[in-house]
Amino acid sequence: MSDPFHIIEPTVKKVPLILSVPHCGTEFPPEIINDYVSQLISAPDDTDWFVHDLYDFASELGITIIHAKYSRWVIDLNRDPKSVPLYDDGRIITGLTTTTDFLGKNIYNSEDKIPNQQEVERRLKEYYWPYYAKIQSLLNERKLEFGKSLLWDAHSIRHLVPTIRKEVFPDMILGNNDGKTAHPILIENTLSNLKSGNYGVNHNTPFKGGHITRYFGKPEDNQHALQLEMNKILYMDDSETKFHEGRANQMRVILKKTFSTLIDQLDQF
Repeated sequence: MSDPFHIIEPTVKKVPLILSVPHCGTEFPPEIINDYVSQLISAPDDTDWFVHDLYDFASELGITIIHAKYSRWVIDLNRDPKSVPLYDDGRIITGLTTTTDFLGKNIYNSEDKIPNQQEVERRLKEYYWPYYAKIQSLLNERKLEFGKSLLWDAHSIRHLVPTIRKEVFPDMILGNNDGKTAHPILIENTLSNLKSGNYGVNHNTPFKGGHITRYFGKPEDNQHALQLEMNKILYMDDSETKFHEGRANQMRVILKKTFSTLIDQLDQF
């Protein structure tokens, strides 16, 4: 079986920063593809569309990119493997092996196609834990070479998702589980750079970083993690269906500046 992820190696000397894009996958494994509603999986609505394309400059900065092959509807790489909720404030959020999309539509053909615990465990083994193992391997390599490493977990979300939040989402949301997943200097510099453009930036609200950020963020072990959630219209058209090169390029200016500062800062630790 092939790896459930794609790796894009840097084109210049490696730096201690790894970029993860866990929700850009659109494929479905052949053994389960017929279990889903075909009209929905032709373009799975909850995909973080084109995020790996937005960050395509990262390899030119020495950053290794790992991004998902399969849709989050197969298994959500950014959820707790035991389905422990990430938030306790009553919000509706899709689970580890969700049965509906964000808007509540059933994604399986019938109830008997919904994965049971045995199937969930199989998906964890085949698709979920290999992604985590590869990230940890990459972070370990960087720590061995540089003495520290940082994981940037990249996400996007629709301008408005009423089932999660009644108001429109902020332009960008930096998540670090209330300061627990990265050194304060890295957090402060990241916020400063993100705010240097004409974008609104929230910090840990309404998202604190998902399971990936919380799992890998261990600043006491010189292993840091940050999540950036961004509004899709920052790099897509108003319909949130097509990549918008002009908007993306404006966003890339801020992201490049942010990454360059993080790389320099890590070198000074």
